[in-house]
Amino acid sequence: MNSGRFLERYIMPFVIRNAQPEDEAAWRELWAGYCEFYEAQVSQAVTASTWNRIMSTPARIGCRILISQGRAMGFAHHVLHEGTWVVQPLAYLEDLFVVPEGRGQGLGKALIDDLLVLAKTNGWSRVYWHTNRDNATARKLYDHYIPADNFVRYRLNLYSD
Repeated sequence: MNSGRFLERYIMPFVIRNAQPEDEAAWRELWAGYCEFYEAQVSQAVTASTWNRIMSTPARIGCRILISQGRAMGFAHHVLHEGTWVVQPLAYLEDLFVVPEGRGQGLGKALIDDLLVLAKTNGWSRVYWHTNRDNATARKLYDHYIPADNFVRYRLNLYSD
């Protein structure tokens, strides 16, 4: 899906679509760049499991991949889940990544806009995400949509991979 009122403003030629099995090598390269950006060590087992869950039907984890100039330039992972305060599903934008040479060209915004079109088309009630408070570049983009709220995140890691 590369149309809708959100995406009409972009001039750079690109396509955003669901990841396909043949995208695995390109996705793994993007994933490695994403993990490197966050200085995260993610095991090969977790990486393989993530890709398998993206490819599963029905997928609980979705991956929208952005292709420009014949190359995978970015992705948006979302997790669709039920909620207790709404009837329609919620979408958690868990990971958003654009290759360094693609940054500053509106590709991150295009990936978010694409997810919003997908959410509206499918009747999802909400799209939400979080980022590190020190990630000024991402926060500038995210603040374009809505200011950060006052919630504080707590996280207990129970397993390590």
